[in-house]
Amino acid sequence: MGSRKPRNKVKENVRLLDIAAEGKCVAKIEDKVYFVEGGVPGDLVDILVEKDKKSFAEARVYRLKEASPEREPAFCSHFGICGGCKWQNLNYQKQLEFKTKQVKDAFERIGKVTEGQWFPILASEKTTYYRNKLEYTFSDQRWLHETDMNPKEKLNLNGLGFHIPKRFDKILNIDHCYLQPDPSNDIRLWIKTYAEENGLTFFNLREQTGFLRNVMIRNTTAGELMVLMIVAEDKPKETNDLMENLHMAFPQITSLQLILNQKKNDSYSDLKSKTFFGKPYVIENMEDLKFRVGPTSFYQTNAGQALILYQLVDNLAKVNQESLVYDLYSGTGTISQFLARKAKKVVGIEYVDAAVNDAKENAKLNNLSNTQFFAGDMAKVLNRQFVSTNGTPDILITDPPRAGMHPEVVQAILEMSPQKIVYVSCNPATQARDLALMKEQYEIKEIHPVDMFPHTHHVENVVLMEKR
Repeated sequence: MGSRKPRNKVKENVRLLDIAAEGKCVAKIEDKVYFVEGGVPGDLVDILVEKDKKSFAEARVYRLKEASPEREPAFCSHFGICGGCKWQNLNYQKQLEFKTKQVKDAFERIGKVTEGQWFPILASEKTTYYRNKLEYTFSDQRWLHETDMNPKEKLNLNGLGFHIPKRFDKILNIDHCYLQPDPSNDIRLWIKTYAEENGLTFFNLREQTGFLRNVMIRNTTAGELMVLMIVAEDKPKETNDLMENLHMAFPQITSLQLILNQKKNDSYSDLKSKTFFGKPYVIENMEDLKFRVGPTSFYQTNAGQALILYQLVDNLAKVNQESLVYDLYSGTGTISQFLARKAKKVVGIEYVDAAVNDAKENAKLNNLSNTQFFAGDMAKVLNRQFVSTNGTPDILITDPPRAGMHPEVVQAILEMSPQKIVYVSCNPATQARDLALMKEQYEIKEIHPVDMFPHTHHVENVVLMEKR
């Protein structure tokens, strides 16, 4: 929104019609499609055009003139600047409708899917405070609001929060986040206050200078709490003082970890952590299973919905004591272990070594001796020799990353020809593409959208396929 109207770039009185990819709205002006950020279908708006191409344009809402009946007040003071919850201003039931439509559009347009029974989207019981993990970034050059511009005051440029969309070097300082339950906000605010009172420097990503770099907070349904501090400089005294005071301020922390990251980027999954207090992991419970989650482990960030998702996969797979199951992109082995309780054997394949190690440890923790986990590039590991050694699966579970499955992996699945496939996806477009490659050999039986991330456009989708 702005008061000064840029010439030739503003289109007035535009009605937003529908939702498109990435949660943007669709509008049409003289048969040209505009993808508009920041609106709700039904809004009447003026839009500011940011990219104008021959066949389409990209824009953002410049001025709201008439609110859609589906529009709701955003509950977060950071809405519109922080890019995390773009649909806070959209009624939750409408969010679910648009997510279902997103899956159907991808299936019809990309996969040409005309078969299968559609089931209602599984809504998230919690729409706020549903995440079990958040990562915050320190910056000595935080994003400034117009309200910050007071010439009479010296600005405090330190920030601890989230990256501004499309600005890798700018951090929005977060006062309160509605994604993770207490004491997540209290811990973040305490750390920022302590750092400033004790002269600890905040990181500058462009200059690669500063002490404090990131902090990650995890919580579990069992009440365990992990805090991982990531620093860019090896300062033993400052580090020890910070960690000791943090632990005294929040004695409920069960795992206090430290990583020294002196790389050019913020990734830390390849770095070793040091345990200051408690255990080097937290435990998450699901039904009768336990999962050990370390500082760099992957685990579904919406634990409540993850349980619903895994129960759905379990119900669709219908494994029995004679079933040999392959679990592709098995991560830390959560789905594998859900199924291993009933299966003859489960074979998991995952490209991240650390995740495979976690999966093996979790299998021991749950006294499951009928699982095997292998690390490597899926397209290279899943070959005829592997199948000859480990057996031909009766049931195959696949849960690939957003890019979907490599064509060689799809071909390997078709050659193995399992009786049943359960395909879990976080990207309906690539899922639809992969399904189209398998439709001659497999019939789609059931389609189950699942909402893992309320107030975002992201949607999970689970498809049951059976051999024709």
